[in-house]
Amino acid sequence: SLRCLFVLRLTDVLSLAKPPVFNRLLKSQMTDLIYTEKELVQSLKEYIQAEESKLAAVKSWANKLDVLTRASTSDPEVYLAHPVNAYKLMKRLNTEWSELESLVLQDPSDGFISNMTVHRQYFPDEEDEKGAAKALMRLQDTYKLDSESFSKGKLPGMHHNAILTVDDCYDMGKTAYNEADYYHAVLWMQQALRQMDAGEEHVVSKADVLDYLSYSVYQMGDLPRAIELTRRLVAIDSSHQRAGGNLRYFEKLLSKQLKELNQEVQEPATEEPIQLGTYKRPKDYLPEREIYEGLCRGEGVKMTSERRSRLYCRYHDGNRNPRLLLQPMKEEDEWDSPHIVRYLNALSDSEIEKIKELAKPRLARATVRDPKTGVLTTANYRVSKSAWLEGEEDPVIERVNQRIEDITGLTTQTAELLQIANYGVGGQYEPHFDFSRKDEPDAFKTLGTGNRVATFLNYMSDVEAGGATVFPDFGAAIYPKKGTAVFWYNLFRSGEGDYRTRHAACPVLVGCKWVSNKWIHERGQEFRRPCGLTEVD
Repeated sequence: SLRCLFVLRLTDVLSLAKPPVFNRLLKSQMTDLIYTEKELVQSLKEYIQAEESKLAAVKSWANKLDVLTRASTSDPEVYLAHPVNAYKLMKRLNTEWSELESLVLQDPSDGFISNMTVHRQYFPDEEDEKGAAKALMRLQDTYKLDSESFSKGKLPGMHHNAILTVDDCYDMGKTAYNEADYYHAVLWMQQALRQMDAGEEHVVSKADVLDYLSYSVYQMGDLPRAIELTRRLVAIDSSHQRAGGNLRYFEKLLSKQLKELNQEVQEPATEEPIQLGTYKRPKDYLPEREIYEGLCRGEGVKMTSERRSRLYCRYHDGNRNPRLLLQPMKEEDEWDSPHIVRYLNALSDSEIEKIKELAKPRLARATVRDPKTGVLTTANYRVSKSAWLEGEEDPVIERVNQRIEDITGLTTQTAELLQIANYGVGGQYEPHFDFSRKDEPDAFKTLGTGNRVATFLNYMSDVEAGGATVFPDFGAAIYPKKGTAVFWYNLFRSGEGDYRTRHAACPVLVGCKWVSNKWIHERGQEFRRPCGLTEVD
């Protein structure tokens, strides 16, 4: 550090001045000491200037973060409803606060370090920051949003914009690149380059952006553009360690390909910015990806006028259940076959708040049941946090369980605990079945209550954009509405699974989604929903 530098200089000077005794000093030596002292003073000034520069940098950080925290704490839920704000919070706490820590550590600062140590355990780590970046990419794909829309914070349902800087876009691209996700690496490195060319301030060098971008474009199979970008890199930095070799390799490869096609080598066309549709997103493990994401965007919903004419609303008293006689539930048909219904006013605001209060301390990464072992485990296709609540814990939970039993006519004694799920930025659950299939007979074996016969899903929040429950098989999209609940059967009366009920929770684009699930099992329903020999609802 500069303080150490100052101490070393002082020690060196004193060691030079120490041997002569003062009465033996010549005038010239004394003069030297005068200049030595002057040098010490200059060194001291440099140290002070460095300390002041450091303090100015810390003050700049403090002012910027003060503005940010005032905005975020005024209404945390609204602030975090914007996925860019959520990503930048992850990034700040994982990366930028560590940079500030390093700056302060240049000089002992026990108070700050003590606070950092205490709060460090609650900070997001590198995996959290990477997860937040992937969430933005997931939203980008699902809702067909270009990188510029995200960068400028122009999202549907949002009135306050949160921008991504050149360096933010670069970090997004680098996250994708490190995962060998060259499709997204191209989109975000291109956006970083676009903002850089527009004159925005940045820390990352243009050479670094072009380096990642050119290689990612090559991996996407676009050799002419890779050559063009690499030439641009060489023009900026002719001594770049990889650029020259890459350029020769790309040119040789393109020449070989053109010769095989009996075409002449041509100069690459003038560079045009890479757009969202320039390259096709690689296929992945989910066969109905396009249908699922289309439904999330509201495309491909098969709600025809003929089908709508078969949907009704009614008062539902649970087959004259005494608890519903005086105040029956308002029931609306959401879909005819399979029959999906929505119940209005299924939960009150006070019940919702109490459930969230009980769940929040226990929220953990949501799990899915391994189809082979029956053990709960995390999965990339389910991104949310969940908690499980027992009826004995609070009268509200007991009341909710009883209400579900009254409405459905099915016993909840053999049902699973009430699961509370929170979907934050990019939170989703890709297409899945709630029931176990024939190839996974042990999925619910440990419960000893048979298969999941039905699903009762409470919506505990409104969602500004995204977050629909969609059914790819028959093209239905059901949107969250606070206080309502939807219900459907997963099994036919024969006990066979209804494969049409494969469904998904779309990524939350703007807002925060809270739901509670009650999965009702077969045992105990023998006289409430008698078996049938045919597959009828």
